[in-house]
Amino acid sequence: MDQRRTVKVSKYLSRHLRHQPERIGITLDANGWVEIDTLIRSAAEHGFRFTRAELDHVVAVNDKQRFAVEGDRIRANQGHTVEVDLDLPPAGPPEYLYHGTVSRNLDAIRAEGLRPMRRHHVHLSADRETATRVGARRGRPVVLSVDAGAMHRAGHVFRVSSNGVWLVDEVPPAFLRFQD
Repeated sequence: MDQRRTVKVSKYLSRHLRHQPERIGITLDANGWVEIDTLIRSAAEHGFRFTRAELDHVVAVNDKQRFAVEGDRIRANQGHTVEVDLDLPPAGPPEYLYHGTVSRNLDAIRAEGLRPMRRHHVHLSADRETATRVGARRGRPVVLSVDAGAMHRAGHVFRVSSNGVWLVDEVPPAFLRFQD
């Protein structure tokens, strides 16, 4: 499978497993899962054909490990705008986590902290390199340090997805360190 096709299938899966399942007539269960055969059939009925082998390839090679397969089911690991409960247990974070953004967002972040926006959680990375790649998707990246240990001690609940993305409801400005 060539790289362009891999990206195309991955984006299609992200759109429909995270944001718009109804667009192709699928229903995610309460935890975000859908039967793979149902997904493939519904996608074909809506003009986008892919095989189980292509799906398995995308899941295996996706650099961010966006998807999880469990038996004959698939779901996105995080980043949903539709209501799902990923059923992730609370987890103790490392002392510092990182968030990649771009400079045009900094004034709002300084005033309001990090908010989930259209998603259910704020996404944080365990290392600066990953946060840099995340921020670079929207321009020249700026990496913020999050005092996750202090947040956790203050009662904020963290969860970690199966692909290592840390999730939290919000990050108040007092727990952020900005590059100056």
